[in-house]
Amino acid sequence: MNSTTPTIYPCTTRVQQNTVDLNTTGGLRLRLRLEVWFRRWAEYIVFPVGLVTFLGLWSAIVKIGNYPPFILPSPGRVYDKFVITILDGTLWKHTQITLLEILAGLSLGLIVAVVIGYILAKSPFLERLLSPYIIASESIPIVALAPLLVIWFGFGGLSKVLICALIVFFPVLVNTIVGIRTVEQDLRDLMHSLQASKWQTFLMLEVPASLPVFFGGLKMAVTLAVIGAVVGEFVGADRGLGALINIARGIMDTPLLFVALFTLVFIAVTLYGLVVIVENRVLAWQKKR
Repeated sequence: MNSTTPTIYPCTTRVQQNTVDLNTTGGLRLRLRLEVWFRRWAEYIVFPVGLVTFLGLWSAIVKIGNYPPFILPSPGRVYDKFVITILDGTLWKHTQITLLEILAGLSLGLIVAVVIGYILAKSPFLERLLSPYIIASESIPIVALAPLLVIWFGFGGLSKVLICALIVFFPVLVNTIVGIRTVEQDLRDLMHSLQASKWQTFLMLEVPASLPVFFGGLKMAVTLAVIGAVVGEFVGADRGLGALINIARGIMDTPLLFVALFTLVFIAVTLYGLVVIVENRVLAWQKKR
């Protein structure tokens, strides 16, 4: 009985193996390309998707609950109110007042906090002497302190600027002290051996070394400055986004209240984003290390 043995063709087996290798390599390359693409564009995709999801849930809650506009307006009503306040100039009139107070208070608080923070960082004796008073002043809620500042400095912009400066002061002060003290002693000894002056040591060593910590405090400060301005306007003001919120609350115009709130969020996010951009450019040397 004749048995048939299968004929094996080496060239056919080699072709199949090459096909499998090509398919595997192609799939791996495709996966790597997708991962690279996702990492590059994820931050640009997540925000629009999250915003659409938020607006969709908001609209669904309004429809399901059948809430009246003075309780929870729909996104469409808020948008209509936003367009109206833009066209009649109401939103810009109040926004520019609040923005000026934020920028002025932030600048004042930063300057004072950096100067005092540097002095305290260089003098442990002064830090031990003044720290209890600084901590005690910071423990007072800004909401409780704001009426007193309004009484002392009036209902104008000065009291709001001071409130912003006070709320910004402490985080920047602490980060300045920590940043200056994180400079390694070996680097200070190196600058001393190079016969660098105090000014050269400050500019070439202490400032670059403390900037990462300082920017952490600055990110916190820009958001707190927005809170400070609004708190001051709540206490006593007839202009500004805080005053606009009070007006909207008094007349039960909830869409207008949402417009003011979203404007404040936009200001805070924009200021935070600007700080991040400046930080990335100033500290670009760290990423190259």
